[in-house]
Amino acid sequence: MAELLSQAELIQKITKLKTDGTIDLSMEEDLSLAIMNLVSLEEHFFFTAAKTGQDEYYDLLRQTREIRKSLLAKMINQHEGETWCISKHLLAATMRLIEVGTKLQSSDAIAAKDMFGKAYELYSLFWALRLKLIDITGLKKINDQQINKHDVSSRDAPWSKADIVRQLVDCCDE
Repeated sequence: MAELLSQAELIQKITKLKTDGTIDLSMEEDLSLAIMNLVSLEEHFFFTAAKTGQDEYYDLLRQTREIRKSLLAKMINQHEGETWCISKHLLAATMRLIEVGTKLQSSDAIAAKDMFGKAYELYSLFWALRLKLIDITGLKKINDQQINKHDVSSRDAPWSKADIVRQLVDCCDE
């Protein structure tokens, strides 16, 4: 299971990150916000294409996705488990919660503040993963024959349609 580093380990790691110059946190914060907006653009191009029937929007979605992938690769260079996809979804969820909070501000300030808090919590989790402030060494990759970590059945039996979908449909395969 993933565990947080001790406070001393955390302080030591953050100090090292600040002083060794390998990561420009200010630039990466801007980059993470750009990635959030690119994910949002992908969604908008999809819905616009679907609503209008104009395939050109799918082309724009594809182009935007390629840019987003290349920028995310600058931040997430090691693919431990599903950290790439987790990072993408954490940033996307952060962006959406910020938008919901912004919309709520005029009608329900308490709910808006709650959404902003959740957005910041997810954004903080993204940075904890990005900077490896969470110890994920205890996480185990499942066997390629398993559908998920709970799958203990034999794969000698033929796959059902549901098995095939679970095995083949992978949102993390960019």
